[in-house]
Amino acid sequence: MRRTKKVYEEIRLKVVREALSGIKIAVLGRKYELHPETIRGWIRDYQDEIGEDQIPSTDEQIQELKRLQEIEDKYHKAIKILGEKELENEILRELVKKQNPAYLKNLK
Repeated sequence: MRRTKKVYEEIRLKVVREALSGIKIAVLGRKYELHPETIRGWIRDYQDEIGEDQIPSTDEQIQELKRLQEIEDKYHKAIKILGEKELENEILRELVKKQNPAYLKNLK
C-alpha cells in the first residue's frame, strides 16, 4: 500500500510539472488517462503547497535553458582548447628530449 502511494505521488508531481511547463491539460489527460479537472485540482494543490512565487514561469525556464546551453558550449570549447594545449605540450616535451643536430655540429 505504501509503495502504491509513493508511485501515485510521483506520477501526480510529474503530471503537474508537465502541465506547468506548458503542455495542455487535455493532452496530459489523454496521455495519463486522467480527467482534466483532476489535473487542474492537482495543479491548484501544488500551487497552494509551493506558492505562486516559487514556481518559475515558462519564460524563466526558457531563459534558464538558454543560459545552461551557453555554459555548456563554453565548457566544450574550453575542453577542446585544453586538449590542444596538452597535445602541444607533449610535442614540445618530445622535442626537448631529442638531441639537436645543429648543437652537435657546433661542439665538433
